[in-house]
Amino acid sequence: MEKKGTTSMTNGVILGLILIVLGLVIYFMKIDVNGPVKWLQMIIFAGFIIWAVPFHGKQIDYNATFGNNFAYGFKIAAVATSLLVIYMIVFNLVFPDFKDTALEQARKNMMDKNMPADQIDKAMDITRRFFLVFVIGGLIVINLIIGLIAALIGASITKKGPDMAGGAFTQTGS
Repeated sequence: MEKKGTTSMTNGVILGLILIVLGLVIYFMKIDVNGPVKWLQMIIFAGFIIWAVPFHGKQIDYNATFGNNFAYGFKIAAVATSLLVIYMIVFNLVFPDFKDTALEQARKNMMDKNMPADQIDKAMDITRRFFLVFVIGGLIVINLIIGLIAALIGASITKKGPDMAGGAFTQTGS
């Protein structure tokens, strides 16, 4: 009888919920997201995937190929990212002041770079109109790139099982 490990869906939901709770804590504690805390969510995201892939491999007695292990880790990233996108949409509807705060910070950053006022105004107008698109697009791209790298690391450090029937490996619990 094959052992079944924790599914990638379950791990993705757990990771997504951890990051949502962390994001809410950061927001309500008014922690500056431009400080060191901006790396915390990425480290947790990558670290969870790097931990989950070998843990899943152990649960299924290392009965999976590198590709299966990689896919398992990337599925975790995709599920967590999907939850974070939904959260970000709802968060922006419930807390519209988040957008205003982010736009003011962007304006300040552009002023610090001595950009001309007309360029700042144009950039702010575009950013204001497409704010949610930029936030969600950035979230998807960054998380999936980090997820890709973390899944590769997780798959490469996962112990490989014995060669079964000439290399016929199966994946369970994905």
